[in-house]
Amino acid sequence: MAELKTVALFMLTALAEILGCYLPYLWLREGKSAWLLLPAALSLALFAWLLSLHPTAAGRVYAAYGGVYICMAIFWLWSVDGVRPTVWDLVGSGVALLGMAIIMFAPRAG
Repeated sequence: MAELKTVALFMLTALAEILGCYLPYLWLREGKSAWLLLPAALSLALFAWLLSLHPTAAGRVYAAYGGVYICMAIFWLWSVDGVRPTVWDLVGSGVALLGMAIIMFAPRAG
């Protein structure tokens, strides 16, 4: 159950980070309102706070989080950008998730 909670927290964290970066992208590249910077800043603050909720060393959390971020970014590519992921996108995401699982869930001494 702890593993599921960890992955869910990482997924929420990734969503907050991606949204926090996507909104300024819309302003800068798509000509949308600068008001998007306000929810973007709040989303990035939420991202930082969510990362702090993991009970292990920060460096381990940051390293493992990267794997979930990759997977969520590919999901964003498909669901928001409307670009179907290639088989290589999916394989790479799977490898990244495997790396996350090894980092977060491997047995630790003491």
